[in-house]
Amino acid sequence: MIDQGHVQRELEDWIDAACDGLVERGWFVQQQAIAPALVDVLLDDLAELSAADRLKRAGVGREGDFQIVGAIRRDLIFWLRPDRPAEAVFLDLAERLRLALNRRLFLALFEFEAHFALYPPGAFYRRHFDAFRGQATRIVSLVIYLNRDWQPGDGGELLLFDEVGGEAERIEPRTGTLVLMLSEEVEHEVLGTRADRVSIAGWYRLNSSTADLADPPG
Repeated sequence: MIDQGHVQRELEDWIDAACDGLVERGWFVQQQAIAPALVDVLLDDLAELSAADRLKRAGVGREGDFQIVGAIRRDLIFWLRPDRPAEAVFLDLAERLRLALNRRLFLALFEFEAHFALYPPGAFYRRHFDAFRGQATRIVSLVIYLNRDWQPGDGGELLLFDEVGGEAERIEPRTGTLVLMLSEEVEHEVLGTRADRVSIAGWYRLNSSTADLADPPG
């Protein structure tokens, strides 16, 4: 059983620093951002999905532009759903974070989408942005790491790059670590991993629906 009040108190402890980090440099990192009990139930949920062969190869692009390109990324994913109890708890935390970011930064974030990401040994994700500048509905990217036993030498670190392409920060995928970054602004890369690497990757999006186009499509 997850203590929702405890989850909320943890969020309030670091939300101001998160907003400052996004404004000042475009990203924020928080160690032990979620309760160990939540990590445990999420990992149990992922193990169940994996045993049922419900993880799928990740690709690049959306809708008609979607394609699987092994030279760019090699992770396996499952999109989170609110009808799965463990995922619902995490999605509730993500919603609380969305509301807090909107209150403090006036971002007008409309919704959140996320998936489990499993990087088996040898997997990676080459350097990229999560959104094309000026064309995106993804505004803030989120990563939560769920690796209980990550050790130096296991690989799978997240590299963040500065505006001129130099390495700005290297983040170890330790359990409970949270990363937020501006989707259009921060180029990043997942280094090749030598052990199973597990995370949740998500994006806060704007609502770009119009009378003629629903985004996201139904």
